Amino acid sequence: MRAKGMKERPMRWVFCALLVLGFASPAIAADLDFDILRGSQPVGPATFTRWSGFYVGGQIGYGDANADFSGATQAPIAYALRETYLENDIAPSQWPVLLSTTNGATSYGGFAGYNTQWQDLILGIEGNYNRAVFSLVAPSTPIARTATDSTGSTYALSVSGTGSMTTVDFATLRARAGWVVGNFLPYAFAGAALGVADTSVSASVSGVEYTSGSTSICTASQPCYPFSFTTNNSRNSELLYGFAVGGGLDVALTPNVFVRGEFEYVQFAPVSGIVAGIASARVGAGLKF
Repeated sequence: MRAKGMKERPMRWVFCALLVLGFASPAIAADLDFDILRGSQPVGPATFTRWSGFYVGGQIGYGDANADFSGATQAPIAYALRETYLENDIAPSQWPVLLSTTNGATSYGGFAGYNTQWQDLILGIEGNYNRAVFSLVAPSTPIARTATDSTGSTYALSVSGTGSMTTVDFATLRARAGWVVGNFLPYAFAGAALGVADTSVSASVSGVEYTSGSTSICTASQPCYPFSFTTNNSRNSELLYGFAVGGGLDVALTPNVFVRGEFEYVQFAPVSGIVAGIASARVGAGLKF
């Protein structure tokens, strides 16, 4: 009898323990956070700095302008010597008497644009205006040569010229794309450029035509003819057309205020034979609406 009673007590304790665990397990499970049993938890929507909408701002910077004047004297000289053996056979209009030059100046202006936003992708359009007082004066290298045309006449010939481009105002209309990184918006852009500048180009051709073929013989039957042609083409507020490319970084300081830094290169088509371009670095600040 003693041995049988001792076997039954452990069984009763096991049975009681199972009952207690059975009632207590829902409460225990409720108190414990078993992520593995619950599976994946819902995540809130991602947030991005708002860049969409209209914006305006001002800017200041420094621009480095370059101008190639090597072709600036071609058209005026060719026109002055049109329908002559001198131009047809020797072509002094093609002599590069003017060279390239560069000049740097402070620029200032403003910008306005509109952004559309797809989460962290920004697409927009922006107008940008800048004014800079550049003074581009072409180095001059007069050329003197002796040449003979197809009729046998020999020329002692001298060609010279001057050229300048000053006070360039330019505006760009550009499409831009950016990517939101926190409060930062790195972006790239490309578009059309329109500028206004004062230009001046002059060219001179002078010399003597020796019909004898020798620069030391001038007679009644073989006369010598001195000549001189000068042309001048000066234009104020001449329009420049071209394109603009570049990139920059906008930084949001508050929901409505941002600062920026950017680099822009503008290339203009030839005008009056001058090929000009401007590389600019600038900083600015703007307001978003």
